[in-house]
Amino acid sequence: MKASVVDIKGKDTGRTVELDDTIFAVEPNDHAIYLDVKQYLAHGRQGTSKSKERGEIKGSTRKIKKQKGSGTARAGSIKSPLFRGGGRAFGPEPRDYTFKLNKKLKRLARKSALSYKAAEDSVIVVEDINFDQPKTKNIVDFKNNLKINDKNLLLVLSEQNNNVYLSSRNLKGISTVIASDLNTYEIMRAKKVIIFESSVDIIRRNF
Repeated sequence: MKASVVDIKGKDTGRTVELDDTIFAVEPNDHAIYLDVKQYLAHGRQGTSKSKERGEIKGSTRKIKKQKGSGTARAGSIKSPLFRGGGRAFGPEPRDYTFKLNKKLKRLARKSALSYKAAEDSVIVVEDINFDQPKTKNIVDFKNNLKINDKNLLLVLSEQNNNVYLSSRNLKGISTVIASDLNTYEIMRAKKVIIFESSVDIIRRNF
């Protein structure tokens, strides 16, 4: 699959790059995408929710009333979940939400996500750019030149570029990622995936 390379002004440079069909034109596996996105979101959960059970509540342990003769239900402790201020029954406990996925499945999920975007014509290859200084206006002009009005854009860089990152971080709906760190969640979330020219070889090697 060949893709035209455009410049920072949105004009065709006359060059093309080869987007590997084994990455951008595979049969998408929806379940692999689901599992990879689920893992990504699960790894972002803190899992620190905690409530006190009856054994952790501070209070007297004496029996609050006699067993029989009161006309009401028996009660053995003021710390019972039935009483106000008592412990919570079956409350949340700190837990680890992370789980393991095989590398082959995660690789298939990334390929499937990129194939979906390529089939939707949502992948744009742009020649490498580097701003002299970080300015939000640089990215705004860049977006306007490409005539992109979608809210969620993903810029795929070949390496860390602070000027591009700092220029885009104030704009809602635009995120940057290094090609070697590309993940299924960010690909699927983006309406347009803008890949810088030097990132294509990195994606080919890592995928």
